[in-house]
Amino acid sequence: METIWTAKDLKIGIIGGGQLGRMFIQEAINLDLDISILDSDPGAPAKAIAKSFELGSITDYQKVFEFGKSKDIITVEIENVSVEALEDLEKSGKKIFPQPRVLKIIKDKGLQKQFYQENHIPTAPFEIVDENANLKALIHEYPIVQKLRTGGYDGKGVQVLKSENNLDVAFSDASILEKYIPFEKEIAVIVARNENGEIAAYPAVECEFNPSANLVEFLFAPANISNSIEIEAQGIAKNIIEKLDMIGILAVEFFLTNDGDLLVNEIAPRPHNSGHHTIECNITSQFEQHYRAILNLPLGSTAIIQPGAMINLLGEPGFSGPAKYEGMIESLRIPGVHPHLYGKSTTKPFRKMGHVTVTGNDINEVFEKTKMIQKLIKVVT
Repeated sequence: METIWTAKDLKIGIIGGGQLGRMFIQEAINLDLDISILDSDPGAPAKAIAKSFELGSITDYQKVFEFGKSKDIITVEIENVSVEALEDLEKSGKKIFPQPRVLKIIKDKGLQKQFYQENHIPTAPFEIVDENANLKALIHEYPIVQKLRTGGYDGKGVQVLKSENNLDVAFSDASILEKYIPFEKEIAVIVARNENGEIAAYPAVECEFNPSANLVEFLFAPANISNSIEIEAQGIAKNIIEKLDMIGILAVEFFLTNDGDLLVNEIAPRPHNSGHHTIECNITSQFEQHYRAILNLPLGSTAIIQPGAMINLLGEPGFSGPAKYEGMIESLRIPGVHPHLYGKSTTKPFRKMGHVTVTGNDINEVFEKTKMIQKLIKVVT
C-alpha cells in the first residue's frame, strides 16, 4: 500500500538564485513545495519569483549556516558555496543534497580528477600543479589544457596553452594540466539517484561549444552516437553517481575521442545546461527529477517525448546595458520554439540571458529550425 505524501510542512532551501534557481522554483510550483533562496545578488534571476529570498554571500559560513538552520532539506544550484557550513548543518541533522563531501570533491577539479583515477573512471591524463608553479619546467608537450582547481564556471578558468609562447597568460593559481585530447564530439549524460538507491539516466545529448566564450552554444537530443556508445556513457554516469554515493542529479560531460573512446571531462552535481531541453523533450524534466531524488520519491521516466535542441541565448559581443531581444517575435512564429528568459535586466558579451528549446518531428527538422533561431534571436541593448 502506498504511503501518503505531502510537502506542505517541508521547508527546502536552495543556495544560489541564478537561472537554475529560477527554474527550480518554476518546477517547485507544480509540486507545491516551499522554496527559499539565498543569493548575494539583489537582482538575482530567482528573486522575482521566489516566495522567500534572503540576501547574503553563498560562500560566507555564517550566512549559509543561518539560512540552513530553519530548513529541512538544503540543495544547491552552484558548487562554489560554503561547504564547511553545509557540513555543520548536516551534522546538526539537516539533509543536504548533494552531500557536502560530494561538493568538496567536485568543486575542486584536482580532487575530482583524483576521484576518477582512484575509481578507474576513464579520463584524460593529468597533473596537479601548485600555485605559482614553474609551468615551463613542468610542460613537456603542447598543446595542453590548463584548468583552475576552483572557481571556474561557464568555460571560465579553462584554457588551452598551444605553445610556450602562451605561458605569459597561463593561470598562476593552483590548477591542473590535462593532456589535450583530439575528439570527435562532446556529449553529456544527466543521471539521478535517490536515497533508496534508485538510479535513472537520460539519453545522451551532443554539445556544440562557442569557440569565443568556451561554453555550450547549443545541443542536440538525442546525440548522434551508436547504441553501444550510448549504453557505455549511461553506464559510466551511473557508476560515478554510485561511487560518489550521491543523492540528487549529476551531469557528466564526456569527450568521444577520434578512436571511439569515452573520457569523462567534468561533472556537475546539480541541474545543468546540458539538461535544459528535458523540460520540453523528456517525460520528466531534470528539475523535477532533482526534486524527486532529494525528496526520495520514485524517479520519473527519462524517455524522450520528441527530439530537440537547446540554444543558449548569449549577450552579443559589443553590447552592454539593458537587455533587448531582437527576433523574438519572428522566432515565435516557428512551431516548436520554446523561449526561456532568465529575467536578467542587463546584458554583456557572452552572458547567459536565456535559452530556447526547439522541438520537431525528427532531428533534421530540429537542426534546420535551430539554424534559423540562431540567426534570428540576438541579445542586444
